Amino acid sequence: MPSSILHNNDFQVLTRHAPNGMTLALLVSMVGTVSTKCRGRVLAIDDEPELLEVVRNSLEPHGFEVHTASSAKEGVEYYEQNWRSINLVLLDFLMPDMTGDLVFECLKHSNPDVRTVLLTGCEDHVAERMFEEGLRGYIHKPFGLDEFVHQVAEAVDSV
Repeated sequence: MPSSILHNNDFQVLTRHAPNGMTLALLVSMVGTVSTKCRGRVLAIDDEPELLEVVRNSLEPHGFEVHTASSAKEGVEYYEQNWRSINLVLLDFLMPDMTGDLVFECLKHSNPDVRTVLLTGCEDHVAERMFEEGLRGYIHKPFGLDEFVHQVAEAVDSV
């Protein structure tokens, strides 16, 4: 069933209608300092459009420029063409066309030093091999927005 996004300048409500007839809602606070200085460019790759909206709407007010890709293939293609201008990739693990570890390998072909943070609902053991290969972090869904923004900022600022 379709999802909807309602928002104003203070908050955003994401809703999804479950097959059992229940409606799930997520309230996202949009209140905070809006930064006009670009802190970094982030590519978010996830097959959930609602999550990509949350990522964009939580990072942009803090000065991040966010590009989103709703499939692994789209994300890999975008990164191949733009990797020099991307400071961080936020990557889902479970996607229909390719798992996150395979996407990470593809990204590393373009840039062996790609900064990538896994953004997933999977258990952390799925990232063990990825950490050995240079994964910069792991954010478990669902996540708190303040902590999410903080972790993204740390990953972008790390050398």
